[in-house]
Amino acid sequence: MSTRQKEIKVRRYHAPVWSEPIIMELSQKGQRGIMVPQTEKEIKRQIGQTSKYIPSNMQRNELPQLPELAQPQVIRHYEHLAQQTLGMEMNIDISQGTCTMKYSPKVNEFLASKIQEIHPYQDEDTIQGILEIIYRLDLCLREISGMDQFTFQPGGGAHATYTNSCIMRAYHDMNGELAQRNEVITTMFSHPCDTASPRTAGFKVITLMPDENGYPDLEALKAACSKHTAGLMITNPEDTGIYNPKIEEYVEEVHKVGGLCFYDQANLNGVMGIARAREAGFDACHFNLHKTFSSPHGCMGPACGAYGTTKVLEPFLPKPIVTFDGKKYYLDYDRPYSIGKIREFFGNVEVLIKSFAWILSMGPDGLVEAAKVSVINNNYLSKLLLAIPGVVKHYAEGKVRLDQVRFSWEKLKEDTGIGTEEVQNRMVDYGIQSYHTSHHPWIVPEPFTPEPCETYSKEDCEYWVAVLKQISHEAYTNPEIVRNAPHNSSIHKLNKENLDNPKKWAMTRRAYQRKWKNKIR
Repeated sequence: MSTRQKEIKVRRYHAPVWSEPIIMELSQKGQRGIMVPQTEKEIKRQIGQTSKYIPSNMQRNELPQLPELAQPQVIRHYEHLAQQTLGMEMNIDISQGTCTMKYSPKVNEFLASKIQEIHPYQDEDTIQGILEIIYRLDLCLREISGMDQFTFQPGGGAHATYTNSCIMRAYHDMNGELAQRNEVITTMFSHPCDTASPRTAGFKVITLMPDENGYPDLEALKAACSKHTAGLMITNPEDTGIYNPKIEEYVEEVHKVGGLCFYDQANLNGVMGIARAREAGFDACHFNLHKTFSSPHGCMGPACGAYGTTKVLEPFLPKPIVTFDGKKYYLDYDRPYSIGKIREFFGNVEVLIKSFAWILSMGPDGLVEAAKVSVINNNYLSKLLLAIPGVVKHYAEGKVRLDQVRFSWEKLKEDTGIGTEEVQNRMVDYGIQSYHTSHHPWIVPEPFTPEPCETYSKEDCEYWVAVLKQISHEAYTNPEIVRNAPHNSSIHKLNKENLDNPKKWAMTRRAYQRKWKNKIR
């Protein structure tokens, strides 16, 4: 494959800058966006006073603190915020390696919007359509993974890995071995939640480092396996993009000592429809529907970590499970070994609708093609990037990477003093929303991890590389322009000290008011 790239002009970009208050500060007493219709007299006569249906301990003593604005003010506020944001719709977002930023077809967004017309407390007879979608999506993911049952309650990938940790704990507890089996094995380049989740669930964690081939060290795994092993939690391909073709051997070693094996397939994109968890011998796996299956990532929500198991672990799944008796779909709560409910209602159903629609529109052949195109895109991008001065690739030289690569600006840093964070900031000046560097710790120095997946065209990949090529040139010829970037963003420099100071955080309006009153600013 030729690495020659036609000359591409990088586009000029400058974000609007609005001194935009938070919406609560825009509130004006008496302003209204809608007039709530009055209840019809006939309904009032039949229902009576509605407050009597609300238990007294759940009734408010004060009205909720909601902003009061007219519709034009609300629209103006959010348009201002949108104009200051580079997101999926505004830029070529191949930058978020491990997160798979795909395009979600607008028709799927329209379908998902219909969820607002139902309520999860409705009788099952009135929501048969939604229950059927959940049930049939389960069947699709069973076929894709080889698992026997899925739950869609987890609100994201880390939530799914924590669900797995709890099920692992329940399984060994039922067998009377929980006190003995207190260790979980993972790998350095698996997602950090494969360490954090079992640790949060009370397990000790053993982390395997890569061998000279870039795979987790198999001999180290064998040495770690013992009567204390509760299980293995592993990503494949790992965050470096390297697929381990001997994954079955790792599973066998853990099974030999009575441990369970969990396949973190949050990012299935490079092997979708090609390699299944079941054939590798895994007892459970999960998919991030907000990655591989097209539903937008959503910046912390909504998301879904679809979690599936074989029959051995199926009894422990969160309840309820959507079941079909041949005539009717219903919620099965009669699951005595279940770890319980891990999220309200059925999970993020709008994510399920988008993913189900995408799977049906793609079909089996389309899913395989998407995987193949994502691998082609990644390897084309890799060829272009490695031709840029200052870019290097660590680990397992010559090994093909599937859906992503963890590149390094180590050479650029040595030559110019410009590292990955400065490059990241400068990208914004060319209309690109920076990139994912790496999970911590940075085993690969000065890292960056793009993932083009199948959404992006050849031209998209070439433009993204052209931006990095331009920044590399600037670093070698005029490093100060990179060092002081971004210049054209709505915010020029973040005060990163605040990111490490919890006293400066306010995740809710109430927290903000409380801290302001306490003069912690």
